[in-house]
Amino acid sequence: MIYRGEFLNEISFPLGGIGSGAIGLGGDGRLIDWEIFNRPSKGSMNGYSHFAVKAVKGDKVIAKVLNGDVQKEFMGRYSSGTFRGYGFGPPASSFGGYPHFKNLTFCGEFPIAKIDFSDDAFPGVVTLTAFNPFIPLDDKNSSIPGAFFEVEISNTSDEPIDYSVAFSVSNPFFHSKNVSNKNGKYTLITMKNSGASEDDVNYGDLTVATDSENTFFQSNWYRGEWQDDLVTYWNEISSKGDMQDRVYETDGKRDTCTLGANVSLNPGESKKTRFILTWNVPNNYNYWSEYKDESGRDVTWKNYYAVLFKDSYDSACYSLENWSSLYQRTLSFKDCLFASTLDESVIDAVSSNLSVLKSPTVLRLEDGSFYGWEGVHQDKGSCEGTCQHVWNYAYALCFLFPNLERSIREAEFKYATTPAGKTEFRIYLPYGRNTGETNPCLDGQMGTVFKMYREWKISGDDEWLKSHWETVKRVLEYAWNKENAQRWDLNKDGVLEGRQHHTLDMDLFGPSSWLEGMYLLALKAASKMAEHLGDGEKAKEYAEVYEKGSLWMKENLFNGEYFVQLIDVTDKSVVDPYVCRDRYWNSEKNEIKYQIKDGCALDQMLAQWHSDILNLGDVFDKEQKMKALSSMMKYNFKSSMRDFVNNWRIYSLNDEAGAVICPYPNEKTRPAIPIPYHDETMTGFEYSFAGLLISSGMIDEGIRVVKAIRDRYDGKKRNPWNEIECGSNYARSMASFALLPIFSGFEFDLPNGHLGFNPIIERNGFKSFWSVDGGWGSFETNEGGMKLALREGSLMLKSFGTDTAESVKRVLIDGESVPFSTEEGRVTFDERKVCSSIELFV
Repeated sequence: MIYRGEFLNEISFPLGGIGSGAIGLGGDGRLIDWEIFNRPSKGSMNGYSHFAVKAVKGDKVIAKVLNGDVQKEFMGRYSSGTFRGYGFGPPASSFGGYPHFKNLTFCGEFPIAKIDFSDDAFPGVVTLTAFNPFIPLDDKNSSIPGAFFEVEISNTSDEPIDYSVAFSVSNPFFHSKNVSNKNGKYTLITMKNSGASEDDVNYGDLTVATDSENTFFQSNWYRGEWQDDLVTYWNEISSKGDMQDRVYETDGKRDTCTLGANVSLNPGESKKTRFILTWNVPNNYNYWSEYKDESGRDVTWKNYYAVLFKDSYDSACYSLENWSSLYQRTLSFKDCLFASTLDESVIDAVSSNLSVLKSPTVLRLEDGSFYGWEGVHQDKGSCEGTCQHVWNYAYALCFLFPNLERSIREAEFKYATTPAGKTEFRIYLPYGRNTGETNPCLDGQMGTVFKMYREWKISGDDEWLKSHWETVKRVLEYAWNKENAQRWDLNKDGVLEGRQHHTLDMDLFGPSSWLEGMYLLALKAASKMAEHLGDGEKAKEYAEVYEKGSLWMKENLFNGEYFVQLIDVTDKSVVDPYVCRDRYWNSEKNEIKYQIKDGCALDQMLAQWHSDILNLGDVFDKEQKMKALSSMMKYNFKSSMRDFVNNWRIYSLNDEAGAVICPYPNEKTRPAIPIPYHDETMTGFEYSFAGLLISSGMIDEGIRVVKAIRDRYDGKKRNPWNEIECGSNYARSMASFALLPIFSGFEFDLPNGHLGFNPIIERNGFKSFWSVDGGWGSFETNEGGMKLALREGSLMLKSFGTDTAESVKRVLIDGESVPFSTEEGRVTFDERKVCSSIELFV
């Protein structure tokens, strides 16, 4: 996606590893949002950190900060302080008061960003490329705590010019010590916190490094008062010759350093210089909910990257040593993803929300296991615990880094599941911490069951499934366990009753198609797992409960237009058995509060969205489903919010479009106080709705919903790489990734050595990215057939699925013809084969 002018306003493109924190690349080229200190820090700057370039022609020196125009906050920024806030103009750290580039184009194709800078006053064009390795299945290299920068300068003049690129970084620590080093291959400056021991939570170090041959460096800017440091710096950088090193014997206070590289270019010539900025803040701790040991010290743990790398110097050297491979593998992924022949808005939605995995929403613990917030507030996490019902929607991690997704399941079972089968829908840090009893979450707990099915199908690991099978059964059967004080399905008739907590943060007290569907899908998935494991008794039991519940839902929860919740909100006896009854009873209107009732819920068929992705078939009656989807486009999707009443959080407004959570088409039956958030447009809900529309054949409508979301995140009004809900970088937005398997009709059944594709749009010339445990790559079709190609990895396959199987005349595996047989929807090889490519000819 290309951004210019005012559409650069809100851009912050995250540069960092999975669980390592990130630095934002602003739309104007500034380095913002320094979220590398084990917590969020939206809007932060790190002193005077920036890039600058210089051109020398004879005696003439032209120096510019590698930024575009300041686009906003001309009056200054509102802040909690009074000095240098609003009324003082942009801060000096914005470098808006220094020569910079007039023309700027930002190309953001996550995980790679490129900015082109040009200006009539500068004899050359400069391109800044920024990334952090994002390589499917390679979670280690995708977790490097660093920001990778490549600066290319092209001489557009008609004479030779000497250029310099300077990368200045401020030491973020109050007690600072900057140490420069040339180790023979690289030039580096390490910025240390000299005021903390290495086991202190405040300890950290940063390193800026380059592999350029002709370099210069200044360990410390001039120390003085007022703006002495900036005045001296600009005098030096804008003069002929290199900046000279400056070393102080005493420690400083947030001293800034500069590392530079020189290149000489003839007319029309271009050269690139590489810079890496790595960080090491190794000791993490629970700052949001204080937890100390017996001696009163914070209980800490190491970030996973601190296990991989000794310090930032170590990670900087590793990154420079392996730069070419890391970049090419990241570029290969990006190119493969963006080559998918889908609507531009779909690719934009899929790729942009992958940035959540590189944001402070994500942590990796010392053993490498994955942990996530729901999102992040300005300076702390938002809603801890890899929340089940939020991460239910996130489909990126399970396909791209399946071992990390499995680590979530393992943590849920080990630390958040009782012997009776109740799960805590949040896991607290440090693991094993006792937080007391909380009520289980219906959609979260059922999601755990069918996500076990998903992880098993993606990995093909039967032993992993076997090792957790007893727990899976307890989690599912908690629905009818007599210890379940929520009374979900005590009579085991497949129909939900009792108190049902859910992702809209309150409880339903009667069966709804939304939560009923999640329960039914868990039963169906569990039955399939039981059958595979030879547990025939459980397979039959779960299937029977499913059939009863499915029939009941068809006959009782569809009102002729859409699916509803069955409840008499005037019947107080419904909530009387529960300790929360006073919270739910509206004594003024004599109604139960926070129910869907006759509302048209956006998630009313969420289970079908999941089921379509997991290839588990119909959960809802097809005819009822299609009528409900049409009604949802009629009632939930708003082409303009201008005349729409929203009592909740405002994620779309004015003439923006979006799909709202739960409108009430019949005002006469609308509860006095409906379900929470009913007026909001949350992107994770919208993407799942769009995906269900698309998988059900309503492709134009689904794309319309996706486009409405991405039009809101246009760079001018909102950051394209930060879809918000309860805070920034919200995990639920990764529901967008599911659009890929939906459009491609992706079949994944690794336990049986099977992959397949049945694209639901134009077949000829179709291309799509795909990934499972063991390999990732591309799938494409043409007039002669189709081809699956791995970019990395290898797979042991027995069959390939396509609805044109019976037309296949020839099969090549890794270029060699193999015997095969065909049946409806499947091409089967004579034996399992290690495959890096499969070609089918018709």
